[in-house]
Amino acid sequence: MIRDAEPAGIRAGLTAAIAAFSLWGLTPIYFKWVAAVPASEIVAHRVVWSVVLLGLLVLARRHWHRVTAVFRQPRLLATLGLTAVLNGTNWLIFVWAIAHDQVLETSLGYFINPLLSVLLGRLFLGERLRPWQSAAVLLAMAGVLWRIVGVGHLPVVALMLALTFGFYGLIRKRTAVDAFTGLLVETVLVLPLAVGWLVWRVYQGEAWIGRDPSVEILLPLAGIVTAVPLTLFAVGARRLPLATLGFLQYLAPSISFCLAVFAFKEPFDTGHLLGFVLIWLGLALYSLDLWRAGRRRVR
Repeated sequence: MIRDAEPAGIRAGLTAAIAAFSLWGLTPIYFKWVAAVPASEIVAHRVVWSVVLLGLLVLARRHWHRVTAVFRQPRLLATLGLTAVLNGTNWLIFVWAIAHDQVLETSLGYFINPLLSVLLGRLFLGERLRPWQSAAVLLAMAGVLWRIVGVGHLPVVALMLALTFGFYGLIRKRTAVDAFTGLLVETVLVLPLAVGWLVWRVYQGEAWIGRDPSVEILLPLAGIVTAVPLTLFAVGARRLPLATLGFLQYLAPSISFCLAVFAFKEPFDTGHLLGFVLIWLGLALYSLDLWRAGRRRVR
């Protein structure tokens, strides 16, 4: 029975993780649908509806005591306040970039992120870089430098997305709270700002309410776009080895990359390609290093 259950659990985890990363990769489609709405208003709706859906999920899992426990720990609450700012900034940049036809830049940012996380671990946590990890980080840096020299501009959106999400992951790694509880507390902390901003826009007559019912219907889906992939990811993370998740995480920016080039027809020339190739080579080395490390641990 145990031998049969393990493969079934792994298959379920693999299915959930693939679905989570696929949905994250497809999110630009949703934000393209609501691109007429200002990015700040979309993010405010995302916060409001995320609180509703995540709150229901936490109640369904009977983990509400974990949320109340966080609010009794001022230091932990302050840490989650900082991660809420980083996460909110990441959301805002992401939504703005998609509305301004920079989906390619968002995919570049999330391709860079795993390698940036390795570098942040070295700088702030004292983690040693294995030789192949060092080579991977250097290749990613070469890719960014090529974007500056070959394409002629700094990939600001990509770097801001990678930095905000990288520091978010760095801080959350050292924070004793699970993913659901942490994200719910983060969104609750910024909920007054989100509600206040929506009320202010209504007061000023600038809110999207009443302009286009077809778009208004889509805005509550922002919470689903946030909560559903996170739920699937949590299922996958519990049942899969970390190395497998490391490989699968490239699925999301790969899908976004394909959408940008083939569906949204964003500019993509040889200069862009070479920068991506250098970063992809870095990711290949990083993935191979993860695989080798995983095999050594099994032995």
